[in-house]
Parts: sequence; structure tokens; C-alpha cells
Amino acid sequence: MTRFNCDYGEGAHPEILRRLAETNFEQTPGYGEDEYCARAAAKIRELCGNAALGVHFLVGGTQTNFTLIAAALRPHQCALAAESAHIAVHETGAVEATGHKVQIVPSADGKLSAEAVRAAVEAHWNDETHEHIAQPKLVYVSFPTELGTIYSRAELAALHDVCREKNLFLYVDGARLGYGLAARGNDVDLPFLAAHCDAFYIGGTKVGALFGEALVIANPALNADFRYVLKQRGGMLAKGRLLGLQFLTLLEGGLYFDVSAHAVRLAEKLARGFRDAGFPLFIDSPTNQIFPILPDALLRRLAEDFSFATIRRVDAGHTAVRFCTCWATREEQVDALLAAL
Repeated sequence: MTRFNCDYGEGAHPEILRRLAETNFEQTPGYGEDEYCARAAAKIRELCGNAALGVHFLVGGTQTNFTLIAAALRPHQCALAAESAHIAVHETGAVEATGHKVQIVPSADGKLSAEAVRAAVEAHWNDETHEHIAQPKLVYVSFPTELGTIYSRAELAALHDVCREKNLFLYVDGARLGYGLAARGNDVDLPFLAAHCDAFYIGGTKVGALFGEALVIANPALNADFRYVLKQRGGMLAKGRLLGLQFLTLLEGGLYFDVSAHAVRLAEKLARGFRDAGFPLFIDSPTNQIFPILPDALLRRLAEDFSFATIRRVDAGHTAVRFCTCWATREEQVDALLAAL
């Protein structure tokens, strides 16, 4: 079975495993106060072009999301998110279980527009019963989105502007950030994110790390006392150096960006193969997630040798599915899928 159903099926990049083994018996301080975390944080600040950024390392994306949101919001406040957003669909209500509502905003392509955010906030304040309704305070977006789409600089700048206008925080989930940065047509980079978001994270779990995410906080108000919240929410890893070392390995020589570009290239090859075989795509994704619409009979045959994720029923005989490539996908695996197709 060749698995294309997600982008975290493999363990870790061999270089990370080598570095972990080499440093295994080193003694370091705990809780992220070691030299590897410090060096990785310094590298992230350098790549973002901002020496004042707060950088914190956490184990997983869900934990990163609910911890940052908990730090940002008061008990009566909520996060705005697209209807397909990870915090709204695939985190088992983690944000709400830890005290904050996720308010859904309709979206056809997985993205939130500045206009939709403005409308949601104004609808809240124009409601005479607004004190009985959770107050919007944070805008959550993903780069890339759950549908593999990406924001342009203009779109993120517009979101930044409306968040400033309406006194909201802008937070970017970067679980697949590397694949978004490597996507064709992308004009967003790390310095732009650091300048236009209150916080974002650089995903490692899905982009070569054994586990881990690097949360970058640009807004000093969010960084104040954040380590207290990090500890309280179970996010302060005792062996924090394991996280710092992984991000140092990924970022120091550009490995993170190289493996991301590899995954996107193979995803583009898959997309061309589906189109050439006469199968349309549910949505045009320039990242590592491809969403073909395939006949159910073909899916049953493919499922004998390949795994994939079911996205949506399209009609009585066709289903939109998702195939993911990743940092570890091999060319021959893609060729085998296209041959079977």
C-alpha cells in the first residue's frame, strides 16, 4: 500500500534523525531553554527579518492553535474561521473545549476575505443583543488552506488592514507553510508574514520533522506571559531541545524549503496526470494537496494499492478525493499511481 492520504505518514528526514542521534547524550537545560532552541529561534528571526519576534516550539498543530488562541482571547471572545478551517472541522472542538467559540464564516475556496471578516464583525456590533453573543476578536486563516489554496500578498494585506481597523488579531496556521511558500504563483514569504500577522507558525510535523511546530509571535501583547499559558496548556515540552534541534536542522541550510519544493513538484506532476487522463480537479490547488474528481468504480480499484482521503460526494457516481505528496514522496510512487490511473 502506497499512502497518499496525508503528508505525515513517514517519520522524519534522515538528516534530523542523524542530528538527534549525534546529540542524544548531550546534557542541556529543559523546557526550551537550551542552545538548540535559542539558535533555531535566532534563525527564524533572521529569516523573518525581525529580531524582536517571539519564537516558541510546540509538539503539534492542534496544541499550537488552541494555546495561541487561549493566550489571545478573553473568555467572552471568539475566533472567526472559514467553514473548512482546521480548528472548525478536524480538531475535535479543541479550541471550544479549552474555552473559546469558533465562529464560522462561509467560504467556497477555504479562504477568508477581508470583506467577509468586516461583515461578520459589523454584524456582531450592529446586533442589539451582541452582549449575549461571543465577541469576534481573532481571525484564523491557514496558509495553505485545507483545500490547498494560498493567499496572495494583497489578500493577506487586506486581512491585516481590516483586523487593524476592527481591533482583531490575525493568526496564520502554517501546518503546511513550506508547501505554500513553494507553490507556483506564491508571492508571500516569511518577512511578509511576520509583518502582517500577529502570530503564525512554521509547520514541521508535515514538512520533514519527526514532530513539532515553531510558533512565531509578532505582536508583543501576545508574547507577554505566553510561556505561562504554554505551560498551563500542556505545551511546554520538558525535552524541548528535541524541537529546537529539528527546526535548526530544517532551517539552517534551507532543507525546509528544498523538501517543500520537492513535494510541490511531484504534486504538480500528479495534477497533470489526472488532467491528461480526462479527470477534472475539484479545486485548483498549487500546493502538495491534489483534489481530483474520480468515478467511484476507479476509486475502488485504486484503493487496492493506494490510500487517499475522501473529500466530498460530487454526484451519484463521482467523488472528490485528496492525494497528498510530501517531503518523503518518491518519484516512482507518483509514477506508479499514474500508471495505475
